[in-house]
Amino acid sequence: MDDVVLQNISKSYNKGEIKAVDDVSFSVAKGELFGLIGPDGAGKTSIFRILTTLLLPDSGTASVFGNDVVKDYKAIRQHVGYMPGKFSLYQDLTVKENLNFFATVFNTTIEENYDLIKEIYEQIEPFSDRRAGKLSGGMKQKLALCCALIHKPKVLFLDEPTTGVDAVSRKEFWGMLKRLKTQGITILVSTPYMDEATLCERIALIQNGKIMSIDTPVNIIDQYPKKLYAIKANQMSKLLRDLRDSEHIESSNAFGDYHHITFKEESDLKPLLNFLNERQNLDVEINEISPTIEDCFIKLMHKTIQPLPKIAQ
Repeated sequence: MDDVVLQNISKSYNKGEIKAVDDVSFSVAKGELFGLIGPDGAGKTSIFRILTTLLLPDSGTASVFGNDVVKDYKAIRQHVGYMPGKFSLYQDLTVKENLNFFATVFNTTIEENYDLIKEIYEQIEPFSDRRAGKLSGGMKQKLALCCALIHKPKVLFLDEPTTGVDAVSRKEFWGMLKRLKTQGITILVSTPYMDEATLCERIALIQNGKIMSIDTPVNIIDQYPKKLYAIKANQMSKLLRDLRDSEHIESSNAFGDYHHITFKEESDLKPLLNFLNERQNLDVEINEISPTIEDCFIKLMHKTIQPLPKIAQ
């Protein structure tokens, strides 16, 4: 049996005006590192709160290691670890006092499960007498993870754990998750960072409360339907306007120093270059590239919304 199962879960707010979770179904196998990937407001936090028994769904069913999230909430709470997106530990307690408190809540001690948090705790142990509110973002993150692990949970829920921390701390955190997984813990992590999707074994791409795709990152990228190109010119804003005016372009989106485009027909490359030259775009550079998860996300998202409007001149 899968450790986490959702079947047609929905959740609304403001008397149904806001549909946060819309008929969501997926499952997570025992010992899997599963990612819920989507921007702010996509429904990730609502799903995590339902699975950790903090929020009741409007419809559908969900279970965690066979226990129903509504009927068996007490059993679930004993065996899950939850790290919310916002730092929620006691700011006025020290590092050690916070950890002792959470161990006591679950009738255990730091010593009993120290082997599980040892690698993480050793990094914050020099600050064990510092109040949690005075820690850096990366240290708060590590303390919150220790508190979520101190009772040796079967399933670990991490809601946007790397938001607001530096790149080095993000990399360290994912390294810790991979090592935790070797101890048999099932891990669900949500993130708005598309580059973190490739660090998961399977992912669900979510937008506006709906799941758009569920698969391994490699399979989702392999399913990208067309060749993708990166293009740039001397005036990037003008280039994007012209690309969206062109009859040869199927999609065009800004990506850092380049715009990513797909053609309606592969034979449209030369006509496009002629068109851009007529529009007086200079220093045009175009190369075929491999799509990323972010490219796949945008492609799937555009299937459910109207085409992008023309950019004003």
